[in-house]
Amino acid sequence: MKRILLLILSVGIFINAHAQFPAGGFGGGAKKPTVFGRITATILDSVTKQPIDYATVSLIAVKDNKSVNGGVTDPKGKLSLQNVAPDAYKLMIGFMGYKTKSILVTTTPAKPDQNLGTIYISSSENTLADVQVQGTKAVIENKIDRMVYNAEADGTNAGGDATDVMRKVPMLSVDVDGNVQLRGGAVRVLINGKPSGTMASSVSDALKMIPAEQIKSVEVITSPSAKYDAEGSGGIINIITKKSNAQGVSGTVNLSAGTRQNNGAFNLTAKTGRLSVNTSLGANLAYAQDSRVLFENNTRTDSVGKTNVTSIFQDGVSKWSRNGYNGSFGADYDFNAYNNLSSTIKYNNFSNGGPGSANYILNGAQFRNISSMDMGFNNFDWNVDYKHTTKKEGEEFTIAGQLSSGRNTTEFENEIIGSNFPAVNNDNTGKNKEYTVQTDYTYPFTKSTILEVGAKGIFRDISSAFSNNANQNFDYNQDVASAYGVISFKLSKKLNFKGGLRSEYTSIGFNNAQGGIQKNDYFNLFPSAIISQTLKGNATLKLSYNRRVQRPSLAYLNPFRNESDQFNIRQGEPTLDPELSDNFELGYSTFIKGSVINASVFYRRTGDVIESSIISLRENGFDKTLTTYINVGTAQTYGANVFASYNPKPKWTLMTNLGVNTYEVSNTQTGVSTGTFLNYNIFGRSAYGFGKGYNFELFGVVNSPRRTYQGKTDAMVFYGASFKKDILNKKGSIGINTLNPFTRDLHIKTVNNSVTTVGNKVSTLYQSTNVYYPLRSFGVNFSYSFGKLKFTEKKKIKNDDIKQDQQQGGGGMGGVQQ
Repeated sequence: MKRILLLILSVGIFINAHAQFPAGGFGGGAKKPTVFGRITATILDSVTKQPIDYATVSLIAVKDNKSVNGGVTDPKGKLSLQNVAPDAYKLMIGFMGYKTKSILVTTTPAKPDQNLGTIYISSSENTLADVQVQGTKAVIENKIDRMVYNAEADGTNAGGDATDVMRKVPMLSVDVDGNVQLRGGAVRVLINGKPSGTMASSVSDALKMIPAEQIKSVEVITSPSAKYDAEGSGGIINIITKKSNAQGVSGTVNLSAGTRQNNGAFNLTAKTGRLSVNTSLGANLAYAQDSRVLFENNTRTDSVGKTNVTSIFQDGVSKWSRNGYNGSFGADYDFNAYNNLSSTIKYNNFSNGGPGSANYILNGAQFRNISSMDMGFNNFDWNVDYKHTTKKEGEEFTIAGQLSSGRNTTEFENEIIGSNFPAVNNDNTGKNKEYTVQTDYTYPFTKSTILEVGAKGIFRDISSAFSNNANQNFDYNQDVASAYGVISFKLSKKLNFKGGLRSEYTSIGFNNAQGGIQKNDYFNLFPSAIISQTLKGNATLKLSYNRRVQRPSLAYLNPFRNESDQFNIRQGEPTLDPELSDNFELGYSTFIKGSVINASVFYRRTGDVIESSIISLRENGFDKTLTTYINVGTAQTYGANVFASYNPKPKWTLMTNLGVNTYEVSNTQTGVSTGTFLNYNIFGRSAYGFGKGYNFELFGVVNSPRRTYQGKTDAMVFYGASFKKDILNKKGSIGINTLNPFTRDLHIKTVNNSVTTVGNKVSTLYQSTNVYYPLRSFGVNFSYSFGKLKFTEKKKIKNDDIKQDQQQGGGGMGGVQQ
């Protein structure tokens, strides 16, 4: 009954409200649907009469001088702009080294199609600098609540994957495995504005399966409005895939093979009339390689008149592999100009793990440990989305439903040969079912004054079953009902405002260690506000505030006792509270003679910060360690970001991404006070185009030491290079790449210290881990596109309220990923 009421609260009110405003908006009557047409032309060089392929064309409405459509010419110079509403337009044609040409064109309901025939454009060296400046501006866009990196405008992205693209995005830092951070805080990654089961299981694996050629742009939303779910202390990253209105059949093929990692992806789209269908397949395989782990653990336990000391030294090797595959099928149908229905089914599967062995020295006695661990994850997503628009530009009503079902497994065996310790083997199966319904309504009072309202209900059922101890089976239910309102308008000609309020009610129930049912319900309000000022010279200044939340996911909550290493046990904590953060930002962006500069400073205060915690246990006469999660305290973070791009020469691009932030956590109740530490990350890149489709790129990444309330992980440095050549009339590319070619392993050292007091016993723990991670790799890649892809861009479910474990998909508990 509770869920039915929440569902009614989330949807019913807004459906009824929308019913008051028929297709024409407030008080409007029925209107005739717009007859859409197309504009076609062939673009040729005025002297050579040869086709101009990849010329950029923009369709601009005469009435307000705004761009409403656009595209590029194919290798034969042909252009086709679809879904053009009857109106008067300017067709702007531009290409590097050519004069920009403008042509007036008018379409009417009686004659919606216009064939402009052959259009000649002439070259001019005098316009080269202007064209280059415009191209640079197109790479980075600064909007009121986000920074946009237009990946399709960066030719060096061909042949890579989404990980390579993300390293070039302002304000992001990406580690060696593709894990992404934004300003040192947690981030939510969306695909076309919606969550993905692939991303939920492993962001790094999911990014490796998205070819760079499929990415149109990446949005970095540091100041999400109340329209978004309130997850992510750092913000939201939204990856936009390329879209087209082309009819017919089209597709892409992407392949890469190397010494460390292999990827493949295939996409196919068919569109005829009002119906569009698409399907995709992807696979990823990382070869098993030896990762060496040196581990030292010293525990001293003092009680009344007695002291126990346990020393463990471990020198071992794990041989882990990673593989995964995914597939999807979607259909999209336009009933008419105002009503659309779409549905998508997705499935993904990941697994990683393998054997390991280690030599132990336990209090001077030598043993050998033989282990094996396998982890798997699969997820099924089904979305159904309905969208209704009206003749009033910008008015939109959507309702969407989503079913998501996931299953993850952990299996391990562990035996210490030559000791009295019993062999350990166990497995855990976790199941997650999630049902979501969402509705949104947008009404533009004017072109600059826009109201957005909506509601959403999420219903989650999580279960965790233990093979060897049914008494520890874990069931967790979480329901979230939310509603929001957002208003945006102009305060003056150059001053814009966007603000809103989101309310979320969360109901949680789970079985506790005593066998009872524990409840945890809470209500939160999440305000957001942005003021943006346009300055001279295309510069922008903005000030923003928002409040965010992060609820712990199953990886943090699951009380499954992972003993793949019997002396270093891992276990989740189901009583964790969510993190709440308040974020302030002051940002500045400008374009100076073709260069892009974006700088910002920010402050973030986060309560109930969730971190891993290592404590000492004494079992079977030996001191062991338990790694779990706790709400460690309150964090205050000050930081700054600078992104800059500069072209010393027309075909040479230099880019840097600098980020710095403080780390400080305190808790007056527990006495935790870490002091203030400085984190930084540096990304540098140099890309050069030699002409005739040849491109070369170098990049390097430096990540500073990272602090936790108990310890520190040392700095990491890695670098890479790639070379690629356009082939097959620029429809394909082939290239080679390398990562850390002069160093086989990346050395990662982590040191933790803790003090545990139980009664009159005080345990002091020192733990040191040295991982030698095989990073050096060489590879080749190939990509090919045929036709033009059609991706349906609809409003989708966006469940982005769960804090994800940074270990997911990367070795998890008790292993080292490859």
